[in-house]
Amino acid sequence: MLYGRKCRTPSCWLEPGKKQFVGPEIVQITANKVNIAKEALKVARDRQKTYADQKRRPMEFKVGDMVMLKVSPWKGIIRFGKRGKLSPRFIGPFKVLERVNQQAYKLDLPPELEISVIPLEDISIDPKKKMVDEPVEILGRKQKKLRRKVIDLVLIKWRHNKGESLTWETEAVMRDRYPHLFVAK
Repeated sequence: MLYGRKCRTPSCWLEPGKKQFVGPEIVQITANKVNIAKEALKVARDRQKTYADQKRRPMEFKVGDMVMLKVSPWKGIIRFGKRGKLSPRFIGPFKVLERVNQQAYKLDLPPELEISVIPLEDISIDPKKKMVDEPVEILGRKQKKLRRKVIDLVLIKWRHNKGESLTWETEAVMRDRYPHLFVAK
């Protein structure tokens, strides 16, 4: 309503030199301004809803229908030989095998897409609903020299939903988060 600016006090609403209101008059003026703002917000909300409803339509598919599957782009992942904004947003068409619930369907995917399906038991999720990557082992060590200090780095092999990857991480941070990796074997 105020576009991120601080709310002005009622004493600032009037032009200089005009009569200052006190008591019930100021309360009534404030209530009127709040009602005007609420009505303007309701009009804007209704207008946005009509724009959104023009594009929105309920979609239901039957067993045997052919549908396109939306694939969301992941940063750093190259799909179908294309990177970034040139990668396809939809792939298919695929045949609907069964309806799981109101918005989920089981599709007849080709074998090359089915290998990327991850069982739910293999996925670990933190309280913020983000996927947790698990460090498997330390593969190497090195030191990065800066102007006034030296930072110890370790090469970590990670296991996550996309497979495995290697990254260099600071040893101090990894010791704090994953002390079991540094236990002598």
